[in-house]
Amino acid sequence: MPLTQVGTSEDLLAELSAWVKLETPTTDGAAVNRLMDIAEADLARAGAAITRVPGRDGYGDSLVARTGGDGKPVVVAGHLDTVWSHGTLDAMPFAVNGTKAHGPGIYDMKAGSFLAFHAVRAILLQGVATPCPIVLLLTPDEEVGSPTSRWLVEREAAQATAVLIPEPAGAGGACVTARKGVGRFVLRVEGRGAHAGGAFADGASAVVELSHQILALHGMVDLDRGITLNAAPIWGGTRPNVIAPEAGCEIDLRVNSQEDGAVMAARLLGLGARTPGCRVTVSGGMNRPPYAESRAIAALYEHAQAIARDIGVALPKQHRGGGSDGNFAAALGVPTLDGLGCPGGGAHASHEHILWPQLAPRAALLAGLLETLA
Repeated sequence: MPLTQVGTSEDLLAELSAWVKLETPTTDGAAVNRLMDIAEADLARAGAAITRVPGRDGYGDSLVARTGGDGKPVVVAGHLDTVWSHGTLDAMPFAVNGTKAHGPGIYDMKAGSFLAFHAVRAILLQGVATPCPIVLLLTPDEEVGSPTSRWLVEREAAQATAVLIPEPAGAGGACVTARKGVGRFVLRVEGRGAHAGGAFADGASAVVELSHQILALHGMVDLDRGITLNAAPIWGGTRPNVIAPEAGCEIDLRVNSQEDGAVMAARLLGLGARTPGCRVTVSGGMNRPPYAESRAIAALYEHAQAIARDIGVALPKQHRGGGSDGNFAAALGVPTLDGLGCPGGGAHASHEHILWPQLAPRAALLAGLLETLA
């Protein structure tokens, strides 16, 4: 059992509720910073060495909290931003119904970030010795691809002996040992406008061309290799009586390997028009590299599973199609274990919730990892 006393799930839920009631949409850096201020103050009081990295481009700050010690650290990385806009609490307030605690961002991923924060704080306050220093990293923009914090995640991960990501746990409390790589692209079509009644033959419909392109995109899907593409949202045209002069869509690409990512990105960027009079351009690229289960990651999972057995909780593993900051760490070759947050469900949906009695066991799991990883 971990030496660190993490408290009861009831006590943890009471403190977590304050985090959930403070809305932190990614797009409001000042709102994210208000929660960052709370985390910083508590960690500083506990004795962590704090570095606050100023935000940019409208996003909030990042926080790096370090414990003492020599050698390569264990990095724990979470984010404080959510997908929910201001005012969401009015429609879906924090509420407890049986074993479920509801609220915007509670599952993805305020519960997980809070548990990481609490485990590090408890280790510091209780003076529990750890084999390695700990670096807790809290970021402001993961929900939109970590545009201003990726460099910081990669910098800290590159120096680490292991990286722990408290993103939401999966079904049955599953952690994550692999994730797909993610690419984001924008496809634009330039057509030739004309009167849909009086000069139909003079036009070249960008919407018709876009339709051909979307069918071609879905023809590239290869489920056996784990390659998927999705075109959404789409747009095009101006009025019913005008041959559409423009159209376009965004493209989400998911792949299992770096090689497939490179091949698919080249195919997308090389797309050409099929309709005479239209022009197609594609921009974008891979946003998150694939996170594959290496031998080192498998060994890290086995270590975590042994701690979980000692605590008395199940810890199956799964591979996920969605990306996280764990992709950046794993792509550097650093052993990375993801999905260490609280079980629940409904990420990005109105029924978002955690199974709050699991808060203390999951905090104990994180503390046990921090106490034993070397």
